[in-house]
Amino acid sequence: MEWVNSLFIEHSVIQAVVVLSTVIAVGLALGKLKMLGISLGVTFVFFVGILAGHLGLSIDPQMLNYAESLGLILFVYALGLQVGPSFIASFFKGGLKLNALAMGVVFLGTAMMLGFYFITDISLPEMTGIFCGAITNTPALGAAQQTLKQLAENNVVAQPDLALGCAVTYPLGVVGVILGLIALRRFSSDKCTIFTNDSEHKSSKTYIAGFQIMNPAIYEKQIQEVASFIPNKFVISRVWKDGKVIIPTSATVLSEGERILVIATEADIKALTALFGEQVRDDWNKEDIDWNALDSQLASQRILVTQTEINGKKIAQLRLRNKYGVNITRVFRSGMNLLATPDLTLQLGDRLTVVGERESISQVEKLLGNAMKRLNEPNLVAIFIGIMLGLIVGTIPFTIPGVTLPVKLGIAGGPIIVGILMGAFGPRLHIITYTTQSANLMLRGFGISMYLACLGIDAGAHFFETVFRTEGLIWVGIGFILTVAPVILMGFYALKFKKMDYATVCGMLCGSMANPMALNYANSTVEGDGPSVSYATVYPLCMFARVIIAQLTLLIFM
Repeated sequence: MEWVNSLFIEHSVIQAVVVLSTVIAVGLALGKLKMLGISLGVTFVFFVGILAGHLGLSIDPQMLNYAESLGLILFVYALGLQVGPSFIASFFKGGLKLNALAMGVVFLGTAMMLGFYFITDISLPEMTGIFCGAITNTPALGAAQQTLKQLAENNVVAQPDLALGCAVTYPLGVVGVILGLIALRRFSSDKCTIFTNDSEHKSSKTYIAGFQIMNPAIYEKQIQEVASFIPNKFVISRVWKDGKVIIPTSATVLSEGERILVIATEADIKALTALFGEQVRDDWNKEDIDWNALDSQLASQRILVTQTEINGKKIAQLRLRNKYGVNITRVFRSGMNLLATPDLTLQLGDRLTVVGERESISQVEKLLGNAMKRLNEPNLVAIFIGIMLGLIVGTIPFTIPGVTLPVKLGIAGGPIIVGILMGAFGPRLHIITYTTQSANLMLRGFGISMYLACLGIDAGAHFFETVFRTEGLIWVGIGFILTVAPVILMGFYALKFKKMDYATVCGMLCGSMANPMALNYANSTVEGDGPSVSYATVYPLCMFARVIIAQLTLLIFM
């Protein structure tokens, strides 16, 4: 019995690791179970931690604080590193409208939360915890907790417990978004679940089209000259010239009647039709042109960028067309297909679709690397430097008019900002920030599991006595309203007034609420990848905004 006590009861380093490991292992196992088609995944660690805390398990407060902080830092930095490459691109590839609507969900929910604070007796820290649970956003909760610690250090306010309010409202926060999506389906006028009707998606997804040169203004002009006529980005991957398919270079001359194969965004097709003269229909393609033939030697291959020398270079600098006679048609990065324009900066881990003769592609493959083994070992130096810089940024105070204390981004805001910046701009500075998807998921999973376990153990002591009393029921009711009302109101506005399709709206709402469980439901009930695309488009900005707003709310109104 004494041996069991030393493992689970008596505070020590070993006891802390054993308790946390047990809570995390049980939580992750139970999180795989589905009820009504919904599984909570890693979130179940939070509730197992609550149960453990309720049963009397505890950890040394300093160790608990260290493990909780470390877990949060690892999670938000890895998250920022993952979304960084697509964070900037999402604004310029059809994401402006989606992000504006998603931020509407964020601001509407924040306004409602403040409204409940002013009309009830619930303290602002408690209301913030309720709100974080309602929007299922643990990084925002971590940021709010750090802000309260800062206020407590300055003797502005005693440090209350936010985790309790979050724990009470979190379960219905998950379910509430799904219920909102079900209700919104009735308001969808077109009942169409396929994403392709939405213009925002068209502007972000690559599209292949054939054209015939019928515009006299571009007759006998080089491709590089024609490309300067309009601001729209496009790539001419192949040209049907003199009865055969060729891989064009920037100096290739376009003549009357020639047919070309163009890679562009679907939203740009009308502009390109006006530029080239006439779009070639599908049945026309089948008639007499075999785009996949080039003297029987044409090949298309995906090549992985693994050579460190390529990291941070623009496609134009490689001069692949002129040196090897090949064409890069698309670049796949962080779940997104990007146009292979000359000014696109390549990163380690990019997958390039290369078209050309087989021998030439073999030479390009040697240049780019295409050795997955090289990427299996992440650059740990860049990761730890990024975390260090994130914590430094988080401690820098800056003044906002009307706020008495200087604002600090803290251990949640600083690392996520540096992670986003490292992911987005690191390759341009020739900093290797690439991590494999499995490595990134491992880092994020380890961090969020440790954070949720500590959070649950800390909140568990008073959880059940709070839930099963009038105050707890009020918290649950307010949290449910904060979840459902913004989703339904902004969803209705997007469907009825912005004429967006249901699939796009589902993904946008799930991303704005940082709710992957609701996204899984949306993907299982609609056709196509619409929800996932719009989720990825709005998720980075909304996650960043929630972290900052949680801190500013406490600093301004306390």
